[in-house]
Amino acid sequence: MDTPALVARLLDVIEHDITPLTRAGVAHGNKLFGAAILKKSDLSLVIAETNNEIENPLWHGEMHAIKKLYERPRDTLPDPKDCIFLATHEPCSLCLSAITWAGYDNFYFLFSHEDSRDSFAIPHDLRILKEVFTLEPGGYARDNAFWHSFAIPRLIASFDRGTRESLLGRIDDITALYADLSAVYQDNKGTAGIPLA
Repeated sequence: MDTPALVARLLDVIEHDITPLTRAGVAHGNKLFGAAILKKSDLSLVIAETNNEIENPLWHGEMHAIKKLYERPRDTLPDPKDCIFLATHEPCSLCLSAITWAGYDNFYFLFSHEDSRDSFAIPHDLRILKEVFTLEPGGYARDNAFWHSFAIPRLIASFDRGTRESLLGRIDDITALYADLSAVYQDNKGTAGIPLA
């Protein structure tokens, strides 16, 4: 399932479905984290969402996507086991739990916890894992009885050179978009009343 076509589709969803929502959210003071759910069968988009911590500090991108999905009629929802869960950034401990409790057996992410800390100046994921759970970076079980996680850059590293270079070029473009979003967030950080800004 971890094919170049899948990775290209996940990057499409980040760039074209999540990022526009995130741009609007960041303009209002939210962080730049987003998520989407796709059907495994045809990679069609079920829902895309972004962080909405200015409404509720629990509405991280992943949490908000699940919340908004479950506002739809239950008989229209796909089985979580039939879905791919996509996060722009490696899920925090709260969102790891949400993905687990919601029944998803996988998640994919583009930016790591270290990227969140180093490139986006949002260190809380690593601090919480260390202070609350005494886990060093990367210390949680990325594959376990509930789900398997996939870092998109690690998947790309296994592809042939031409495919790898093409997809890494796309990641460079998306990284530039998120650097711009991060600059807007950092300029307004602390003004929206988010507890861990």
